[in-house]
Order: sequence, then C-alpha cells, then structure tokens
Amino acid sequence: MSVAMVTFFFVSKPFSIFHYRSSVSLRIKHYLPIRRRMVSKASHTSHHGLAVEDDFKAFLEILPRDLRDNLLNEPKSAQLLEVIYPQLCERFLVILDLGRLPEARYLGECGGKYLRNTQVSMEELEYAQNAVGEFGGDNRAGIEGTLHRISAIRSRNGVIVGLTCRVGRAVSGHVDMVRDLLPFGESILFVGRPGVGKTTVMREIARVLSDELNRRVVIVDTSNEIGGDGDIPHAAIGGARRLQVPEPSMQHRIMIEAVENHMPEVIIVDEIGTEAEALACRSIGERGVMLIGTAHGERLENIIKNPTLSDLFEGKLGKYIKERSKDAAKDQCVGGIETVTLGDAEARARRCKKSILERKALPTFPFLIEMRERHYWVTHWTERSVDMLLHGKRPLVEVRRRNDQFEVVIERGIYDGFEI
Repeated sequence: MSVAMVTFFFVSKPFSIFHYRSSVSLRIKHYLPIRRRMVSKASHTSHHGLAVEDDFKAFLEILPRDLRDNLLNEPKSAQLLEVIYPQLCERFLVILDLGRLPEARYLGECGGKYLRNTQVSMEELEYAQNAVGEFGGDNRAGIEGTLHRISAIRSRNGVIVGLTCRVGRAVSGHVDMVRDLLPFGESILFVGRPGVGKTTVMREIARVLSDELNRRVVIVDTSNEIGGDGDIPHAAIGGARRLQVPEPSMQHRIMIEAVENHMPEVIIVDEIGTEAEALACRSIGERGVMLIGTAHGERLENIIKNPTLSDLFEGKLGKYIKERSKDAAKDQCVGGIETVTLGDAEARARRCKKSILERKALPTFPFLIEMRERHYWVTHWTERSVDMLLHGKRPLVEVRRRNDQFEVVIERGIYDGFEI
C-alpha cells in the first residue's frame, strides 16, 4: 500500500482513526495522510523484539534416526535450534509419504530439500505413529507437552500412508502488533492464509489477556494446537484455561458450554468455519463475552462472500448470497437483513437505488485483521469497512508492520483490496 507520511501524534482512543465524518470520507479518492505511531519493542525479548521457544528435540524423536541426523546437519536446522535470526518464525515441515523420499520444507520458501535418497517405508510411518499417539477425527495428533502438530493422510481403507510433521513454536513479542487493541475488550477476528501465524498470535493473546490484563480466558482448543497436546496445557498460554474438543464437529457445543459453565470474560477459538460455529459466535457476542477467533481467507472480501461466515457481519451481506431457504437456522447466517425503500429525495441525496439493504445489528467482531504476512497486518473497523465496500468505496484502515529495527509501526491509509 503506497501512502504518504506525516508527523506522529498520540491517539487516545482505540482505533480512533476511524472516527471521521462519513460525508467527507465518501468523497476521498486519493490516499489520506497517515497517523504514524511507533510501538516500542517488547522489553522481555532478546532478539529483534521477538523470542521463540520450541522443543525441537522432541520433534526429532518421532523421526527415523537417519532423518534426525540429516536434519541436525542441515544448516537451517541449526538456525532453528539456536534461535539466531528473525526468519526463525517461519514454519518448518517434514513430509513423510509412503514410497517417496522424505522432504524438509520451510514455509515462505519455494520447494524443499530431500533428507535422504531412500524412500519412506510403512515401518517408518508406523514408528512415527506409535511415537505420536492416536489421531483424532480431524486426522491430527500432537506430541505431549509441545506445540508440534502431526497430520495424517489415509488411504481409502483408513491406513496412514503419509504424515505432515510441523514444528510448533511459542513466539513472545508477536502480540505487540495488536497489543493496543486488547485492553478495550472488543472482539477481534484474524484472517490469513495457512502458515501466516494466526494460531501463534492466538496463543500469545491468551497469555497477555490472562496474565497481564487479569481476564478470565477460556480457550476452545479443537485440535490442541493452541495449548499443545496432553492434559496439561502448554505454558505459552499463561493462566488461560483450556477446553479440549472430542470431535471437530462438536466445537460449537463446547463454545457454548464454555460460556454457560466457566464464566469467561474472553473466549478464544481457532478456525471458525461452519454455520453452527458462526451462530455460536453470535450467541457468545450477545452475552457480552469478548471473542478472539480466526477464519480461513486472505481478505475481508473473502469473509463477506462466504455464506457460512457472513453472520459474523450481521446485515448488508444478503446481496452476496444466493436465494436461501426460509429455514430459521439457515436464515441466521444473514440475520438482521431488511429491505428498505427510500423516498425520491433520500435516494437522490444518497445517490443510490430506492430499494437498499440495511443492517439491524452490529457485527459480531468489531475488528477484523488481515494477516497479509507475519509482520504486515491490515486492521479494519468491520462495520465501517463492510459498509463502504458495499457502496463501492475503499475504507480507511490501519496498516501494522515491523520496520527495519523490528519496532511496530501503525499507519493509516486507504484499503488496497478489490471493490466488491
């Protein structure tokens, strides 16, 4: 996003850059000046404002011995172990597919590197499976006491024929990108492509809210990816409590159970993707509980056009969804929609058609953050951004990024997404 810069000044209210006059904003076609804020590096970190903790040795234990040795001799593995450069935040994968060469991949880089010149055998897959434990209904498993995730590929007969082994890390300091929004208790939805760090920031937000802001935090951890595998959650989530989910299809039930049984002030849930989960978010938000969630999709437009998740933005989204049944449960996905017929004078004043869609309620998530890259985020005031996109305008957003000194810089500019 190309934008100009002006002198920094303090902003006293959360996201106060969005408190501008709509009548003025709708006429703006060029980039607005930026309010530029510098957020200092976290004092408790030791390198570039970030500190990373992982248990790479536990990850190596599930691999065949020759693969362990090859990984330890790999230069990038040494960097992973010694935590010496900022790219250590990138995800690291080991791919084990039956009858193929084992491969190491670093997300953010093209291609991978073969770890040996002999193929993976069924015995090696069984060894890794026994070292990990039982896979859940989502074909995911973990290593107890760590944040590593092992995902299985099964044959038609249910036999495991491939494993994706991903290193999980607890990153301290990543929450600085959004720390200024947390004290105000507004719900936040993070979107971004897989591997950009959504779950990582969920984990640290849980710690900050529970330990530093003294909130009662409950994590609904469907795949044990936030709190790690095992009955005792990983220390990275601080004092937050964790509810495990027996089956992925039960996530929405556990979300409601968390509210009804455990009196949380904050609920954190990863990968909101079904209609039932969207409805559960709506119910939780109406009870005054802060929600921190993630959803798959790179931009706000992807969520707007997703009929399953459109309930998260209550109203004005029906025009993007095909004719739906009058069944009450399904209608909740676009609940709060009403058609309003304007008078001639009002329609001329608004420069729009006489028949329009109006919103009846506020979005479930007042803030939506697009995680474009690990250190480049775009923050929306959801209500205003959705309204302006529907009118063919580009909304005002905050761009949050790290500069060369790894300080968090917050800037204001016009959204660079596609018009809807």
